[in-house]
Amino acid sequence: MKTDLELALECAVNIYHRYAMQHPMDDYLSKNEFSKLLKETAEPFLRNTVPPNTSTENYIQQLFTKADANHDGRLKFTEFLTTLSLVAIDAHNRSHKGPGDDHGHGHGHDHGHGHDHGHDHGHGHGPGHRH
Repeated sequence: MKTDLELALECAVNIYHRYAMQHPMDDYLSKNEFSKLLKETAEPFLRNTVPPNTSTENYIQQLFTKADANHDGRLKFTEFLTTLSLVAIDAHNRSHKGPGDDHGHGHGHDHGHGHDHGHDHGHGHGPGHRH
């Protein structure tokens, strides 16, 4: 039986390939493929991690720009992993903050939702994910 983390990591690889192998058939994510990937597979998660006064579209653009280390306008898998790290870090930071709370570790159920959703997202794609 695979652990939740194993399932989450396998899921990340599989989702990357599902979107990177679209148009053209290569092993890179274009900006459009990247945006489509996040919108179709992580929209609720993103909504909980987008910084205040930032649209989801702008947040995705910022993530792409930060991750595109070699500035070639596309993301290879290692750059995509950078994006996952950035989103996970934002989600983790937000899980410790409530409205108007700078240090709200463990206050209320809303903070746990960010963690739970990320967990469910990775776990939910494990066994049934075939590509």
